[in-house]
Amino acid sequence: MKIDKLNLDGKKSSIEVLDKIFSAKINNKLVSNVLYKTNANYKGRHAKTKQQNEVAGPTSKIYAQKGTGNARHASRKAPIFVGGGVAHGPKGELSYKKRKLNKSEKKQSIASIISEKTQNKNLLIFSDFVKEIKKTKEMNIIVKKFDMTNSLIVLDKVSKEKIEKSIRNIPNIKVTDVNHFSAFDMVKFTKVVFTESSVKEIEKRYA
Repeated sequence: MKIDKLNLDGKKSSIEVLDKIFSAKINNKLVSNVLYKTNANYKGRHAKTKQQNEVAGPTSKIYAQKGTGNARHASRKAPIFVGGGVAHGPKGELSYKKRKLNKSEKKQSIASIISEKTQNKNLLIFSDFVKEIKKTKEMNIIVKKFDMTNSLIVLDKVSKEKIEKSIRNIPNIKVTDVNHFSAFDMVKFTKVVFTESSVKEIEKRYA
């Protein structure tokens, strides 16, 4: 299929892209599952309480089993005592398993999101940035001109070097490359912006 390609002066041409990525079947259930796994893996599990076997102290029985008239107890490390272990408390990061994200799941979710962005006209493709843009003010004019105020911008290596410094201080915009973006990033931002070269790299990576 063909999609519009824009120049910075606003002129339109077309670029041939793969239907498999830009016009794929939209699978919202798969995307939701991938986002759930991604969020679960991002979340830090830092809370940690000591279990009964981790509390420092003697393990001797606090008093005789019979004859005291009191309930039976073992050591002071039991969870019912102050200073004892915590029953069923958080066990820290190592006790939680990372949720596995299959390569096919990742590829299909990316294709599904890109297709949805294309369908909703929230996807822009620019010609590669050849001229370096040094000033944020100049870049801000371009952002407003093409309505990129809430965008994920996925660039090829050369284009990234040309505009990264001028765009990184503009709010609600994230600049990245083909190797460092996720389905979560694409859903978070309203629009997704590619360059011609980054499109070709994505087709190689996710086709």
